[in-house]
Amino acid sequence: MNIQTQNDFISMAIDGAKISVEAASGLIKQTIKEKGEKIAIGFPDTAFYLPFINALLSKEIKDISQLQDIIDAAKTFIHSPTTETMAGSVSISAVFRPEKLVKEKDDLNKALNSGIAAIISSEIIEAIRYLDGKPYSDGWQGFIGDAVYRSLGLVLVDGRMPAVCVILGAAPDSKIATDIIRELQSKNILTLLVGKSRGVTFKSQLEENKVSLGLESYVVPIGPNTTSLIYAVNFVSRVALSFGGVKRGDVSGLLKYIKERMPVFVIALGELDSLKVSALAAIIRLGLPVVTDQDVWEIEECDTTIHEALVTVDDYADIVSKAIEMRGIKIKVDKIDIPVNYSAAFEGERIRKENMYVEFGGGRSKSFEFVRSRKMDEIKDGEIKLIGKDINEMLECNSYPLGIIVDVAGRNMEDDFEPVLERQIHRFLNYAMGVFHIGQRDMNWIRISKDAQKAGLDLRHFGKILHAKFHNEYSSIVDKIAVTLLTSVEEINKILPEVRSSYKKRDERLKNMKDDTVDTFYSCLLCTSFAPNHVCVITPERMGLCGAISWLDAKASFEISPTGGNRPIERKDCVDTAKGMWNGINEFVYNNSNKTIEKLSLYSLMDSPMSSCGCFECVVAVIPEANGVIIVNREYPGMTPIGMKFTTLAGSVGGGQQTPGFMGIAKKYITSQRFISAEGGLKRVVWMPKALKDTIGPELEQRVKEISEPGLVDKIADETICTEVPELLDFLQKVKHPVLSLEPLM
Repeated sequence: MNIQTQNDFISMAIDGAKISVEAASGLIKQTIKEKGEKIAIGFPDTAFYLPFINALLSKEIKDISQLQDIIDAAKTFIHSPTTETMAGSVSISAVFRPEKLVKEKDDLNKALNSGIAAIISSEIIEAIRYLDGKPYSDGWQGFIGDAVYRSLGLVLVDGRMPAVCVILGAAPDSKIATDIIRELQSKNILTLLVGKSRGVTFKSQLEENKVSLGLESYVVPIGPNTTSLIYAVNFVSRVALSFGGVKRGDVSGLLKYIKERMPVFVIALGELDSLKVSALAAIIRLGLPVVTDQDVWEIEECDTTIHEALVTVDDYADIVSKAIEMRGIKIKVDKIDIPVNYSAAFEGERIRKENMYVEFGGGRSKSFEFVRSRKMDEIKDGEIKLIGKDINEMLECNSYPLGIIVDVAGRNMEDDFEPVLERQIHRFLNYAMGVFHIGQRDMNWIRISKDAQKAGLDLRHFGKILHAKFHNEYSSIVDKIAVTLLTSVEEINKILPEVRSSYKKRDERLKNMKDDTVDTFYSCLLCTSFAPNHVCVITPERMGLCGAISWLDAKASFEISPTGGNRPIERKDCVDTAKGMWNGINEFVYNNSNKTIEKLSLYSLMDSPMSSCGCFECVVAVIPEANGVIIVNREYPGMTPIGMKFTTLAGSVGGGQQTPGFMGIAKKYITSQRFISAEGGLKRVVWMPKALKDTIGPELEQRVKEISEPGLVDKIADETICTEVPELLDFLQKVKHPVLSLEPLM
């Protein structure tokens, strides 16, 4: 349908509002007839009831009988009458009706206000759809729950995510759809997909080109209907209420916050009918601009938006940049000269073996990463060296060694900052499309996809990424960065002693520190892209489960970047000293685990143990027959006495799961005084791979002396002794393992 004039736009917006209100009213009556007038209504996982209606009208809708009053209120927005409505002393209609309007502007505002009626109706329609369970499947998100909106709202308001784009409709073809989404991803912009055009959804177009969808990819399909646009609107409304301090029913405050503070815009693709026009009118009335590929009457100036309100863009290559310009968003894009897309949207990308071109580390080859400080005159900024083969000289599907050395110099650089910067290598490399990285130190694992290799990605590009990102994010302490990449086994063997010596010195700084000597622990949230419900709690006696971040490292990290992943947690209100449980920690973990983990015991394996991401060095697992535990490290490929290899065990504890009896840990934690101390500590360990015992041998022997258990190391079985339960039990009896005298674990 053509929208060539202002009258066309106004007519369609008002018609669409009337249709929406009538549809919602009819659905209410039909539902009451079928289910009764007291049936409870609402969206799942929210404390805001019907969020937009709650924010706008200050009405907490709990059952369907309340909705007719809301329909009556919605009708008052059509044509903007001047009579007072349910807002109290200040009329909602009056707030939506600017003073001193010439007729042309008055008519436009009538159309925009009518759109509010359509959005209210959409919220009612979508809420009723939820009465029979989640109405959407096949990858559609539907309503965005409170836990998700809070995490998204936080990164929006603190600037880490610069904007949210809502795409209504579908592109002319899948290639254009993919090009648009790649540009949005490259700018770290979250995209919400809504509705369809010609029966085709933007979601299906992306799936046709095998584009990854989901929050971790910054592309979330929220609903296939035009009414699904409400999910974006009630997300925006909750951010205003929660982060902006806007009170329910404060319409002026709501509009002001959305207009001035919410970096959201809409791209409308494909033919526009009256329902879409009415919905877009509401979007504009709320202060958000709309860009479309349709030939429409444009709203160049509007009282409700910062700049233009509705603009047509013919060239799809310009559509995203125009929308960003209209919203007044300042995007910081790192200009890194690499042949693949680079964005936080790719941080959670997984590379399966069948899609892998080459890999480094992961127990299959020697690999390490190391940041070391240098004097200012010792390095040349921007210098990148590669010693050994590059990716294009390597055989497909093979494993190769890799050493990554980042030399940094700065007037404010301190040795304590080295491990903090080192851990950022994980994040910086993961931002590259086609690069997968987990682990740290000399326990890292990197994969390069076939597509990335085909695009021309090589190891020197790793150097460009690290040089740019360390400068961009740590310019306050780093003035010069040089990167050396080693794929030569001989060169790696030469420098590994220095590297491991440095790791050891960092660890020794913590030896005299105890959990009881500090009032503050620290979080690590760096792996939330892989495990969004996981929260690592770091103490002087328990480093991060990846083995990379100690309490001192986390403390230094917080000093460098107070809004980063390492944040202080006050150790207050002790619940259980033996198990290591404090209310202060429970509160922090609950709020930062998407409210999935209610309590955490730092010293217990059996009662509320710490969750795990996927970067842990070892898994501790209970073996009931022996009344003890086994420990298996990532490098060990064989079978364990509980009938599972490391990979299977890792699947039972990874992804932010809290599984009593199973836990991911760092190797260093094994020799800590706090290692599962609630269950007896080292005395519970009955089996671990021989290589792991050898790796932590000196520290293990020292810890055995401290607990007065001479010979315990030899009493811990390994794969050379047994990998089956009967043989293990015979061995424990033969050596008189102390676990035999401990209380039952289960």
